Amino acid sequence: MAQPKLPKRARLGRPNHFPLKEAALRGKPRNRLPCARCPFSSSILAAAAAAAAEEVMKGPMDPRGGHAAAEGVSSGSEDDDEEAGFSRSYFLAKEKEPSSSKKRARDTGKLSDLNLVDEQALRASLAEIPAKHEKEVEALTRSYKDQYRKWLFELRCGFSLLMYGFGSKKLLLEDFASTTLTDSSVIVINGYLPSINLKQVIATIAEVFWEQTNLKRKRQSGTKSQLPQPFASQSIDDIISFLNNQTSDNGEENVCLLIHNIDGPALRDAESQQCLAQVSCCPQVRVVASLDHINTPLLWDKKMVHTQFKWSWYHVPTFAPYKVEGVFYPLILASGGHAQTTKTALVVLQSLTPNAQSVFRILAEYQLANQKEEGMHVSSLYTKCRERFLISSQVTLNSHLTEFKDHDLVKIRKHSDGQDCLHIPLVSDALEKLLQELA
Repeated sequence: MAQPKLPKRARLGRPNHFPLKEAALRGKPRNRLPCARCPFSSSILAAAAAAAAEEVMKGPMDPRGGHAAAEGVSSGSEDDDEEAGFSRSYFLAKEKEPSSSKKRARDTGKLSDLNLVDEQALRASLAEIPAKHEKEVEALTRSYKDQYRKWLFELRCGFSLLMYGFGSKKLLLEDFASTTLTDSSVIVINGYLPSINLKQVIATIAEVFWEQTNLKRKRQSGTKSQLPQPFASQSIDDIISFLNNQTSDNGEENVCLLIHNIDGPALRDAESQQCLAQVSCCPQVRVVASLDHINTPLLWDKKMVHTQFKWSWYHVPTFAPYKVEGVFYPLILASGGHAQTTKTALVVLQSLTPNAQSVFRILAEYQLANQKEEGMHVSSLYTKCRERFLISSQVTLNSHLTEFKDHDLVKIRKHSDGQDCLHIPLVSDALEKLLQELA
């Protein structure tokens, strides 16, 4: 009895390495394709197809015990030929694709394997790029300067100014402070620095008010000024409580807190933002800040925005490059090195007081003169600073050292005698270059 003709294959089946040979052994064609992951080449498959065809022509045994009819063999040969042709074309197409070894060799290229240019050379090349649209930018800056009186009026009304927009706003805010805020004491916070001692900033604000109070008493009564209040040893809550008690009769004795990048890496935590919000609530403190991160408002809640900071938002895109703010972010196509570390240290030192720079210079000169030693003892540094009248007490020196350690300018090592010694983590060449640029 003749076998019925099987339908043509409609879809791919499960993996099967020998579809034709298996079909010959069972007496009927298999309705499955070779697996795409089959390791055998087209030549092996062709040989298997030829062997299967010979067995089919000889008349294989029916699995149920009878011989397959000649009509069944002839009717299934068309499907066998079609399946063999499809398999041959499939493996020929696979042979034309690139081998896995070539793919692996092509995928091994990484950015770290590239010969990157030096950081200083790349930044020098970027600085040589000519500026574009200078007239339009100048006109935009003039339009902002025309609003200085409006900004000053809002500050006197108790609001804080928040500047946002594309481009560095550092020069704009500093120009506003130098030309308009002449009746106030201005304290600058560089929020783009990697680390900031916020307590020291608040203590500095308190010291300004303390000096103003002593000066006012001296003018009225002619008595000598009192001794400086040791705000550095007090807690932040005590200092803020002192600031809240400061009042002025004419309202002119204010302190303006100028914050570049209030969303900087050292100010993004909730504790720092809450501390700044409490300071902005003080009667004689005004805040002018800038931001660049799009998610900065997520740092504040409704109370901080409307009750404490009381922001007055201004969109002031300057389209100026972030030359100073971008120093602490390495360029992708540049290789890091001592040049980048020296540049970063120079920016940090320039933001400190002259006395702090002189203390760092003493430590650097000692390290260059005694390179074989492990570092400089704190007591030795204190003695030399006292001789040059740079500090008045150990508390002042500790304040400078804390600032150095927060910015990774100074490391503490254990001396062979068990005492702590100070060390600057820079090679001699980089340290000499740093002192030259600092001078």
